[in-house]
Amino acid sequence: MSSVEVTDYRPSEDEPFMNPRQREYFRNKLLTWKDEILRESRVTLENLQEENQNHPDMADRASSESDRSLELRTRDRQRKLISKIDAALKRIDDGTYGYCEETGDPIGVARLDARPTATLSLEAQELHERREKVYRDE
Repeated sequence: MSSVEVTDYRPSEDEPFMNPRQREYFRNKLLTWKDEILRESRVTLENLQEENQNHPDMADRASSESDRSLELRTRDRQRKLISKIDAALKRIDDGTYGYCEETGDPIGVARLDARPTATLSLEAQELHERREKVYRDE
């Protein structure tokens, strides 16, 4: 851990945006999240390897296959999330973390705390979603 102490620290709008303490807070939050996902993935892989058994009952087999398919879809979403976490960590390193990719404005501490991989401010995200809905409705 760096020299910046982050235990029991919660970033606030009252302090300078993306100061060293905030950057370290979000780095730790992202790394912890990534570690949890990787740990869950290892457990899933072990469970899938253990359950590689042939169920004599068709209903049991179908249920097992359905569970396996759902688990694999979940892991695929988490694999994509890991790449977003890695991209956020890279933005922390290069100093662009916390700033909207479209406007350059600060995203906001509350939004980043709720969604640490956010790349757009709330306003830019809403505009993006409205545009997406218009194109989808056409």
